[in-house]
Amino acid sequence: MNRMRMEFRAVSVNESLARMTVAAFMTPLNPTLEEISDVKTAVSEAVTNAVIHGYGEDHESDEMVVMECRIEKDVLHITIMDEGVGIENIDKAMEPLFTTKPEQERSGMGFSFMEAFMDDLHVESEPGKGTKVHMIKKIGLTPWIEKED
Repeated sequence: MNRMRMEFRAVSVNESLARMTVAAFMTPLNPTLEEISDVKTAVSEAVTNAVIHGYGEDHESDEMVVMECRIEKDVLHITIMDEGVGIENIDKAMEPLFTTKPEQERSGMGFSFMEAFMDDLHVESEPGKGTKVHMIKKIGLTPWIEKED
């Protein structure tokens, strides 16, 4: 098993840092270009949600986003965490086209994209305590679930 953890300021420009870091981290799995693109898109959405929805435009300069990644066999696990405002209703937040920032022309498709591009998505959040987005992506051609004999 390999793992890494990085912490970066909650500013939009660091979304590209997270994308490139996760792409580099997953290279030992020999991913296809499509798999790399899927993971980078999901990470981009999760980090953008943390920055824009977790902290907002007027956040303090010392607020951080944390990305943890680990590889177990051929499965990539990613967790994006913030200590922002949290999500009051996770089910509602995960509905396609729902956004808390319509004035910023947000599409409300972040969680939908994460679900579409990853094999599993789980969100933990509590108002006032932040959000954790857990994502899993199986890399390669072997079956996701092993069959029992």
